[in-house]
Amino acid sequence: MQRKIKLQGEEIDYNLRKNRRTKRLRLTIYCDGSLAVSAPRRLSLGIIENYILQKSDWVLSRLKIFKRKTESGIFGKTSASDYPRLKKTALELAQKKVVEFNRYYNLSYCRISIRNQKTRWGSCSRKGNLNYNYKIALLPERLADYIIVHELCHLKEFNHSRRFWDLVAQTMPDYKQRRKEIKNI
Repeated sequence: MQRKIKLQGEEIDYNLRKNRRTKRLRLTIYCDGSLAVSAPRRLSLGIIENYILQKSDWVLSRLKIFKRKTESGIFGKTSASDYPRLKKTALELAQKKVVEFNRYYNLSYCRISIRNQKTRWGSCSRKGNLNYNYKIALLPERLADYIIVHELCHLKEFNHSRRFWDLVAQTMPDYKQRRKEIKNI
């Protein structure tokens, strides 16, 4: 259900989802700048809105970041019709780059998938499946390479420990700079 709330003088739209299986309040801000609130079914609107007000600094700062990204970055340049069009290109890129980088790492994986993810560039499942956002096809090659290597390294280190980052650095010594660039898109 669509609702509005005033945060620090600014009116914000949010989508309220109540579910009997939800155990606690959760705020989610998507890359398109929309705010979603998940809440237990029996929780009153007053408690929900009070919680949002308590988190207003965080909500407004995240919305500002995503608004900037939408106006200037990859997320603002895409539309619903881009996914089917770019999926094949992204899959070819991911397959080529995984093979290229895996010559060094020699890790086993099951399959590579391209998804229309709202908040992630990629993911790696415990089963060894590598998943990438179709928007990697829109990135500069050096940043797409970082995302490919990042997920590939999760096949060996399923965390973000020092060992994981050392593994990434073996083929990408400037990973910190690339990671910073990705966060600013």
